[in-house]
Amino acid sequence: MAGNSQRRGAVRKGGKKTTVGSGGQRRRGLEGKGPTPKAVDREYHPAHKRAKATAKRAGAGAPRGASGTGRSQRRAKGSSEIVAGRNSVVEALRAGVPVSTMYVATRIDSDDRVREALKLAGERGLAVLEAPRGELDRLTDGAVHQGLALQVPPYEYADPKDLIDPESPGIPLVVALDGITDPRNLGAIVRSIAAFGGHGVVVPERRSVGMTASAWKTSAGAAARIPVAKASNLNRTLEDFKKAGFFVLGLDMDGDVELPDLTLASEPLVVVTGSEGKGLSRLVRETCDQIVAIPMSSAVESLNAGLATGVALYEIARQRRA
Repeated sequence: MAGNSQRRGAVRKGGKKTTVGSGGQRRRGLEGKGPTPKAVDREYHPAHKRAKATAKRAGAGAPRGASGTGRSQRRAKGSSEIVAGRNSVVEALRAGVPVSTMYVATRIDSDDRVREALKLAGERGLAVLEAPRGELDRLTDGAVHQGLALQVPPYEYADPKDLIDPESPGIPLVVALDGITDPRNLGAIVRSIAAFGGHGVVVPERRSVGMTASAWKTSAGAAARIPVAKASNLNRTLEDFKKAGFFVLGLDMDGDVELPDLTLASEPLVVVTGSEGKGLSRLVRETCDQIVAIPMSSAVESLNAGLATGVALYEIARQRRA
């Protein structure tokens, strides 16, 4: 039958041989290639790029070691930080905060702050990247960035052992923070350490402020000269200082002595400052050789941590010069 002939094979049409149906010849081309990979596993998918960027940022926060001789060269790094907003970006650049990259929104409406930010970035030789606003929204986690953002690299913390035998001249003087969470207090203390001949600051690894862009700005440039060390256990670190010949002084309104009567100023010292709300923790207080109070008018209940530390450091410096 003619119909069967057409279904089973070739027929001639217009003098040419044609094939009716695939006859299974394309079956191999129609075979499936397995389930579609997840979006994060597809190399060119935005989800894959976002996951890769997140993993890279997380890896940047891991502790890093460096070999060296003599003094300990170990450094612990925190996570990178994003500074967002035109005023914040300009202030950070003016203060010399370390910056790895400045991001500028595509087709940004320029004003004096944008122009100054670009000028300062150019003078410092910073990388300036143009980014879509959607990318800036993601990078700043939805903050009001106004088309400008800075990526601040992780701060490189010193090892507390570096401060036991400091390179700077003079009698060793270190400040340790116990429960301080305001970065502005840390910045003010770093500034006071630099002003009164101190050698460094120790902060605990947990439940404590770190060297953020805000702390760096408040230090008014002193953070470039004064090391900040991170201690995994503050009480154990204070014990290490005591074994090395330091005296540990705690600042508290219920002190054993008032500041002008301090007799240990000429010795290697660690001055411990507690939080405004809770003061010194119990274990740290028990580790201190002496608790020192700052005399104040009855009209004032307490000083903030940064100011109290500055007053104590001034008195120690005054007695050392006498």
